[in-house]
Amino acid sequence: MKRALISVYDKTGIVEFSRKLKELGWEIISTGGTRKKLAENGIETIDISDVTGFPECLDGRVKTLHPKIHAGILSIRDNDAHIKTLKELEIDCIDMVVNNLYPFKETVSNPNAVHEEIIENIDIGGPSMLRAAAKNYKYVTVIVDPNDYDKVIDELDENGDVSLKTKEYLAAKVFQYTSHYDALISEYFNKIANIELPDLITLTFEKKQDLRYGENPHQKAAFYTDVYSIKGTLGQAKKLHGKELSFNNINDTNGALEILKEFEEPTVVAVKHTNPCGIGSGNTISEAFKKAYESDKVSIFGGIIAANREIDRETAEMINKIFIEVVIAPSYTDEALEVLTSKKNIRILVLPEITAREESGYDIKRVLGGILIQDRNTKLIQDELKFVTERKPTERELEDLLFAWKAVKNVKSNAIVLAKDKGTVAVGPGQVSRIWALENAIKQGGNRVKNSVMASDAFFPFPDCVEAAYKAGITAIIQPGGSIRDKESIEAANKYGIAMVFTGMRHFKH
Repeated sequence: MKRALISVYDKTGIVEFSRKLKELGWEIISTGGTRKKLAENGIETIDISDVTGFPECLDGRVKTLHPKIHAGILSIRDNDAHIKTLKELEIDCIDMVVNNLYPFKETVSNPNAVHEEIIENIDIGGPSMLRAAAKNYKYVTVIVDPNDYDKVIDELDENGDVSLKTKEYLAAKVFQYTSHYDALISEYFNKIANIELPDLITLTFEKKQDLRYGENPHQKAAFYTDVYSIKGTLGQAKKLHGKELSFNNINDTNGALEILKEFEEPTVVAVKHTNPCGIGSGNTISEAFKKAYESDKVSIFGGIIAANREIDRETAEMINKIFIEVVIAPSYTDEALEVLTSKKNIRILVLPEITAREESGYDIKRVLGGILIQDRNTKLIQDELKFVTERKPTERELEDLLFAWKAVKNVKSNAIVLAKDKGTVAVGPGQVSRIWALENAIKQGGNRVKNSVMASDAFFPFPDCVEAAYKAGITAIIQPGGSIRDKESIEAANKYGIAMVFTGMRHFKH
């Protein structure tokens, strides 16, 4: 007779599954709450203590950690020595293990959970049984996910056994689940021990959706999110309309969200290939959109729009005049949705807590053979602004300088942003030379550059950017400072009557 050991925390579907096993002639060993649940539904089981000859103890901490359980799971069925040992020790084989783990994630996610409660929800016996069964998958069927119950029953019904291919799939899922589980526990202990960059690190995420393809059609891709719900992130957004999000849609929309979180007043961010092509702030969201659109009427085509206020009909009508891939906002008026949904393919996302900021966490970059990990760049300036030129910026210039500084922080380096009246005039992203970034921005901005201000994500190694700014009619500059040749740039700014401000903080973004 085949024997299954069933001990589950999540009892979804377990009664139906167990009843079907019994109908197929299986014997069931069970424990505690699971055994009680099955008994209430008329399903006869063998108590784990009757198998081990030892009672559950320590408030249930020890019940399956016993040689008669693990030897029954781990024995190699076609190894004569193993079978002989089992007979000598009067141990029966266990042919199936059904187990899911204590709810550690759910417990640690509860803000009211205390440390002792969290610790008690670290499962010990469950992972041990699962890993043992998965190791011996050729002979033991192991189920950790209730979604696999039907698959196993169907094969037992049809063939009298579970195929090796399915057993391999189930074993792989076990090691995915247990490593994920251990990573969550490790993360918790790192936090309480204040270990920020441990010697060994295991990062874990949960799949939100499969994607049609990756950055390019020949690349496979999926979207994974952080295990714990993080307010204001794309994983929390709900799609109201349009096609499924693509890899590039998700990447670009995330870039737009990161930029948007820098601003508190009504703001619209337009993004193309993770770089902003237009940012605007105003008294209303429609005014903000107009400023973002005016920044680059060409590049916004096929881009992403992110807004930190409700989208109204006026703004929706302006958006609908151009081709936009994704719009994300905290809410929409009914009239705005009526306008936007008139286009079949536009993705409309709602994220009520779009302004929420997450200060902790890692910024991770994949490199060949490893990863680079750093703190997320959540700061804006070092301590306070330093006014380094003879002429100080006017109140309007200072407002625009700070606006431009928030923008340039989120542009790929080397980066230059030109701004005026709390709207980007032009963005110069991703150049290997800073002067090229400025020249591109000046060219793009055209006649609008005059009387604008400039932000640079890093210091000027030479005074050439100051000179180019003067020729273009730029009146004020904000930059980190810190070059051994700062004096030359300051002297050039004084010569041309340009106000210059140092932030003391660089914002490279690669």
